[in-house]
Amino acid sequence: MKLINVLKDSWLLFLFIVLGLCVLIFSFFDILLNMGLILVAIPAYAVLILLMIIIVYRRSKTIIEPVEMDAVEEFEKTLEGGLYHFKCPTCDGFFAIKKSKGDNKKYVKMTCPDCGAVGVIPPKPACIEEIIPEKKSIKAKFKCEICNEGLTIWAEGTDLYKKLSVYSCPYCGESETMKKV
Repeated sequence: MKLINVLKDSWLLFLFIVLGLCVLIFSFFDILLNMGLILVAIPAYAVLILLMIIIVYRRSKTIIEPVEMDAVEEFEKTLEGGLYHFKCPTCDGFFAIKKSKGDNKKYVKMTCPDCGAVGVIPPKPACIEEIIPEKKSIKAKFKCEICNEGLTIWAEGTDLYKKLSVYSCPYCGESETMKKV
């Protein structure tokens, strides 16, 4: 679908360039030879302006299409404990992740287990030091269908968000491969 829109826009842009060059050459000869064809040149420029408006509108429409934005820029890693603990900047909630293959190689896009805000965990997250709450939620387990990376996630100090999702694998980086097990 997007390829078709790009081709349509490319065709319109190509038409705009060709017509613009033709009108420019026509205007140049009209000025040099004093043919008096200004009444033909003005509508041609009007058509070019209209075509330019259509192209700009179509391109801005594709740029302004709803793009999924991360509500949370980056979860922050805490240094407390042997697990990977993170703090959500949106709700200030803590959560823990245990991975089967160690450190992230890729960005992990997921929802916060406390509030559901979408955020990312970079391969080397910013570290903070704060006290982790004692209470733990039930665990949610995810597994990548491609590389078999496993994640166990739980909230610290609150119940687990019901619609918890992991959108990308921390090991292979593929999207939509982490399934709840």
